[in-house]
Amino acid sequence: MFQTFDSHASPDQGPPRLAALRAKLAEMGLAGFIVPRADVHQGEYVAARDERLQWLTGFTGSAGFCIVLTDVAAVFIDGRYRTQVKAQVDLGSFTPVPWPEVKPGEWVKEKLAEGRVGFDPWLHSGDEVERLERSLEDSGVTLVPVRENPVDAIWPEQPDAPIGKAFVHPLDLAGESHAEKRARLAEGLRKAGQKAAVVTLPDSLCWLLNIRGADVPKNPVLHGFAVLHDDGRVDLFVNPAKLDDAVRAHLGGEIALHPVEAFAGALSGLAGPVRVDKATAPLAVADILRGAGVEVVWGDDPCRLPKARKNAAEIAATREAHLRDGAAMVEFLRWLDEALPKGGQTEISVVQALEGFRRATNALHDISFDTICGAGPHGAIMHYRVTEETNRPVGQNELLLVDSGAQYLDGTTDITRTVAVGDPGPEARECYTRVLQGLIAISRVRFPKGLAGRDIDALARFNLWVAGQDYDHGTGHGVGAFLSVHEGPQRISRVSEVPLEPGMILSNEPGYYREGAFGIRLENLIVVQEAAALGDNRAQMAFETLTFVPFDRRLILVEELSPGERRWLDGYHAEVLAKLASRVSGATLDWLRAACAPI
Repeated sequence: MFQTFDSHASPDQGPPRLAALRAKLAEMGLAGFIVPRADVHQGEYVAARDERLQWLTGFTGSAGFCIVLTDVAAVFIDGRYRTQVKAQVDLGSFTPVPWPEVKPGEWVKEKLAEGRVGFDPWLHSGDEVERLERSLEDSGVTLVPVRENPVDAIWPEQPDAPIGKAFVHPLDLAGESHAEKRARLAEGLRKAGQKAAVVTLPDSLCWLLNIRGADVPKNPVLHGFAVLHDDGRVDLFVNPAKLDDAVRAHLGGEIALHPVEAFAGALSGLAGPVRVDKATAPLAVADILRGAGVEVVWGDDPCRLPKARKNAAEIAATREAHLRDGAAMVEFLRWLDEALPKGGQTEISVVQALEGFRRATNALHDISFDTICGAGPHGAIMHYRVTEETNRPVGQNELLLVDSGAQYLDGTTDITRTVAVGDPGPEARECYTRVLQGLIAISRVRFPKGLAGRDIDALARFNLWVAGQDYDHGTGHGVGAFLSVHEGPQRISRVSEVPLEPGMILSNEPGYYREGAFGIRLENLIVVQEAAALGDNRAQMAFETLTFVPFDRRLILVEELSPGERRWLDGYHAEVLAKLASRVSGATLDWLRAACAPI
């Protein structure tokens, strides 16, 4: 299986490791140190050698950081992880802190009157460091970069850097050659008067060069760095063992290959101005350039927006991937309906069954993240990962939340369905219906061109808000085309200011969570498109739905839906049946017809 069920959290190891880190900090003359989740590439997903936050604290979430001071250590986590963190860290050694409500700089000033707090400049972006330095002004605390990461120094069995093999992403799926991409982006550099741009994000590098890799589990990305020059040439810094003859031939003569160890030295030899993304590039990149007298210009990673705007070939491929995945999901849901009433199933057995249905497509490259399968109260842990220690039987008269996805060569999927096991009660149905109404609202919306995710996020929350409820995560994240399942910069979130443009793929996933009781989340993927002319012909955007899997009719309070919501739901289910009928088995087709019947 792609998913394993071993426990990555080691709360019992936290106290001795924290003591060792404090001893190392004292040796270095530091009053504190910041331990982020990030790696040198600043990607959301990291390899085993870069799981410093997890190794130190036991916390396994995909976002957060720890600030270690002499007498207190805080794990900063956002709303997705506030239940999870309490079960994964030693609460006698580490204090969970709600973030971003509590700013790290303010917390440090409250806890530390004076002293030097260290950070690894390869593990923090320029934006991060600038915000923290600004918040520490007029205090006795100084933020200092360190050459030796003290966590690495005390980690005796730190894994080696990954050496996953790269492979070519074919032109019919990419829709544009890497020569065309390089030329297009180089023209942008020339217009801006910039000689080069540094690319540090793994998915940007892979998109630019039409390659994929195997350095991070569940995400087909390659670890390396690149410098894009204003004439379209690229210097690629990567472990040469990752590149076989086919990849080297694909890259061609305009891609100069260098060992990754040569990256820092090569930066010093560049002619400026050089573009560096302040939000995503390690601060060390800008420091090295400036130290060599090279002019640094802060600007967006040149690949991020073009990558987010999927072309026609990428969207067509993604549609096919979602239909294949939808058929596998429907086979799985039919199996659930037959298996769960009999009892004997656990969260692990459900995860295993789902992966089996995806494997049966004979097209599964990997899963796109560890399946979140939460029965009953575990559904309230937003990013719950079942282990042998936490595995819970799926009981009767409760909810089961399953959030999963797949990596196929033609697309990345991410879908959540919450299903009833027996009769979970009227309150569960009320909450489920409100969450469904939020998903429908985003699916139906038309909005003026130029609006961002923050401008529509509230639509998904309206019915929850009027009931005094909400959820502590964004409504949607960007999704790549056979790349990272979480892709920036597009989001549907109250903090997202990036305008939504045609071709951007996002998730649509409102939810509701009651700690200790149940969790509900419903998720489809959607793609931004220009809306058909209507009214006074203002330029508007709309969403095309990519995910086609029925919702659990047993949990829908039909009388609470408006006529428009009912029409959308009936239309969606009719489309699910039309698209998947020829792709599922005979027994499943009967189940699908019933699941998609008009409400």
